[in-house]
Amino acid sequence: MTEPEDPSREQLKQHFAQRVTHQARHILEIWQRLQSSQWNTADRDELANANLRLLRHAERFEQPEHVRLAQIIGQALQAVDDNQGRLSSDSISELNRLMQQLSRTGLRQGDHLEQTRLPPLPKPVYVVLQDNVGAERLARQLEFFGVGAQALGSTHAFLASMAERYPAAIVMDVDFGGQGVGLQLAAQAQEGLGQKLPLLFFSLPDADTPTRLAAVRAGGQEFLTGTLETSSLLEKIESLTCVTQYDPFKVLIVDDSRTQARHTERILNSAGVMTRTLFEPLQAMTELADFQPDLIILDMYMPACTGTELAKVIRHNDRYVSVPIIYLSAEDNLDKQLDAMSEGGDDFLTKPIKPRHLITTVRNRAARARHLKSRMVRDSLTGLYNHTHILQLLEDCSLRARREGKPLSFAMLDIDHFKKVNDCHGHPMGDRVIKSLALFLKQRLRKTDYIGRYGGEEFAIVMPDTPLAAAHNVLDEIRQRFAEIQYPAQGTDLSCTFSAGVVELNDDSDALLLAAQADEALYRAKHLGRNRVHALP
Repeated sequence: MTEPEDPSREQLKQHFAQRVTHQARHILEIWQRLQSSQWNTADRDELANANLRLLRHAERFEQPEHVRLAQIIGQALQAVDDNQGRLSSDSISELNRLMQQLSRTGLRQGDHLEQTRLPPLPKPVYVVLQDNVGAERLARQLEFFGVGAQALGSTHAFLASMAERYPAAIVMDVDFGGQGVGLQLAAQAQEGLGQKLPLLFFSLPDADTPTRLAAVRAGGQEFLTGTLETSSLLEKIESLTCVTQYDPFKVLIVDDSRTQARHTERILNSAGVMTRTLFEPLQAMTELADFQPDLIILDMYMPACTGTELAKVIRHNDRYVSVPIIYLSAEDNLDKQLDAMSEGGDDFLTKPIKPRHLITTVRNRAARARHLKSRMVRDSLTGLYNHTHILQLLEDCSLRARREGKPLSFAMLDIDHFKKVNDCHGHPMGDRVIKSLALFLKQRLRKTDYIGRYGGEEFAIVMPDTPLAAAHNVLDEIRQRFAEIQYPAQGTDLSCTFSAGVVELNDDSDALLLAAQADEALYRAKHLGRNRVHALP
């Protein structure tokens, strides 16, 4: 007869697994921090030592997946050392891929298609508001979405909690405890900390400039006003605390001089920037479509064409109008430099250039370009990709899937009886439901999936490297969990469901046909009674 499993042994096993997971999180935090500075030997040693501790913990506590990843990460770091500490584009790409895999290892077996982040933050979020009831309600809602939260109703409770344990983030009412007292309290809590805590200030009425300035001086990284929406707040918190994925800047270098191009490449690689070098400028448009860089560095004088001519060609394509172009040339004539910048360029750097100058310029320009692009391609209500961009991503992913021989699934979702929500509870409640589903999808799907708001209450999801059956199972699990969410409303709480249609790319379909087929599958799901996922083979 089989002996029953010892519950205490299972609890001990879970405890050990948690220790390994926390060490994995520590590695991810180091990795993210290293992207803000030029790498040096001490940085690599810190990451290598943390990875060695992960390997030892994983071996001791019998966590084979962590053992495997720690060994591969160690080999990748050793390869960097063997290359005299220089980070190549391949090294950066490989380490980033491994870090993304590491971020998924805290999940239960079989969860990898549903979510690609570590378990909820081990530290709580402190919610400190004048409205104690509102703070409690907000904390409960954050808990539902997997973020530990603790509402603190007095100055004493806040200071006592801070003395006991530092939080993952603080949401602080500027007038908590009296007018402007929250600002002073938050500043006091940050004193003496080597690394400041993520701090979000809140004010019910719109705040004036002196108040906002005081918030900045107190260490505030965000300032929220009006009604605190859980989904919006959670997005802010995650942007300040998320360490699951680092997306390095990508730079295309176009220069006919191999020596100069390699020199530029080495400088940027040392700072964690991915590069692709092109010696033939006439191939630039093909490389742009494949590499999708955040920024382009052009030489001014090349045999096939000048840098300014190539800049004009690039600007002819609407997809690359907002990609920054930096000229890097020995040309020191100011008039010629200004003329070049007027021909589609954004900056002009003169050779020879100091590495720090080049790195800072590239990072600042690339970061600003990403921010602007994000605002252009994302829906303002949900933060998801807009209709036009999600279809562009579907086309790009379809071409890549065909080229690499990998599966691709595409789904369309629609909130059931949404008009009734607006009619009975008002448009603000409708917006709340839409934002809630958007957030739920972002949490439950992988980072490699693309989610868009197709229009109104309709959503679209591109799922690379995912066969139809797996896509159906993931979406059906999300459908069941979403139906459990309760929205406080007058009379009785509101709950909503959605219907979905999902299809898979085949030899005869393209992006447009795939979208039409997904729409047909969604129609069938609605016709069959709603609150279901229909897969169209």
